Amino acid sequence: MTDQREIVLLGSTGSIGTQAIDIVRANPEQYRVVGIGAAGSDPAALADQAVALGVDVVAVADATQLEAVQLRLFAAAKDRDWTAGGFRMPKLLAGRSAMSELAAWPCHTVLNGITGSIGLEPTLAALKAGRQVALANKESLVAGGPLVRDAAAPGQLVPVDSEHSALAQCLRSGAPERVAKLVLTASGGPFRGRTRDQLADVTLDQALAHPTWAMGPVVTINSATMVNKALEVIEAHELFGIDYDRIDVVVHPQSVVHSMVEFTDGSTIAQASPPDMRLPIGHALAWPDRLPGAARPVDWTRASDWRFEPLDEAAFPAIGLAKGAGRAGGLLPAVYNAANEEAVAAFRDGRLPFLGIVDAVEAVLAAAPDGFSGRSGEPAGVADVLEAESWARSCARRLVLDASER
Repeated sequence: MTDQREIVLLGSTGSIGTQAIDIVRANPEQYRVVGIGAAGSDPAALADQAVALGVDVVAVADATQLEAVQLRLFAAAKDRDWTAGGFRMPKLLAGRSAMSELAAWPCHTVLNGITGSIGLEPTLAALKAGRQVALANKESLVAGGPLVRDAAAPGQLVPVDSEHSALAQCLRSGAPERVAKLVLTASGGPFRGRTRDQLADVTLDQALAHPTWAMGPVVTINSATMVNKALEVIEAHELFGIDYDRIDVVVHPQSVVHSMVEFTDGSTIAQASPPDMRLPIGHALAWPDRLPGAARPVDWTRASDWRFEPLDEAAFPAIGLAKGAGRAGGLLPAVYNAANEEAVAAFRDGRLPFLGIVDAVEAVLAAAPDGFSGRSGEPAGVADVLEAESWARSCARRLVLDASER
């Protein structure tokens, strides 16, 4: 790769965004960040990133935080002698449409590291603008899979999740018609080996103590319930077009094998590397090439044991529920995701027990209108997804309220 790629980072102050910035800084000849955006919960960090990277544009989804970002930028401009040309103020975007506007900004690759289904519209905006999309926002495909599929040209969408990056790499080993199944690995989270009864009294602190990965609170709780893996199953189906019956999940506590592809001749191809998100991020930014030195490799001079265990579906029913929603199709995957987001918020606030998270998702799915499933339920646009999500959130809130009043 010789030409410098211009990058736009959505969710730049989050875990994916900050690690992507580390990669760019380590490879200045290959990459330049031209735009960054974030919700605005840490305006100082966003402004500092803009100054350090010399970006052309900054987006703040929460318009109330725009002034804080401006003040920080003005202070940086003064420190760098703006009047003498030592600093150039970036263009500022703010409000609900800011991230979508940023996603369409002229560049080579948009890395969508936003958490939640609010990342769907920016994903669609980037695809429509013809950008290559490095997708870490799995909810784009979960909530709006049909919309994303219709908008994406072949090769335009590159996965960033470590599991899907691994699958994309393994799939290069054989023709599509020779793929028998996809096997996603899961660490098992902090509660691997526990029965359902042993999960009844799980606390928030325990759910946030992931044994392998350092992630945001929502993703960490989703990992503890296995909802994160369930969403990844739907994402794998949408990305690679493999039927749900041919997508398996296996527990791999060491998190070194990130996923595998089994071929019809009996071969299984695995992608292995120490748990470090810089590798899939760097791979997505360099796609279809590889970025030398993106992360350290496995140390083959040291003895190690890799263990694989079957998933306990009785203790962790989230994956089976997700497959059912995915098979039913239409808007049910969006309902699944939105109901989970509400249930996780209730758990974090102490209004719902740990087991109540997936129980609430199951109840919301069971109550979903018939019109949400099947081909007739496929969204015609983002408005349909938002309507289904609004219904799911309202239904989940009622369920949580009813449970708290018992």
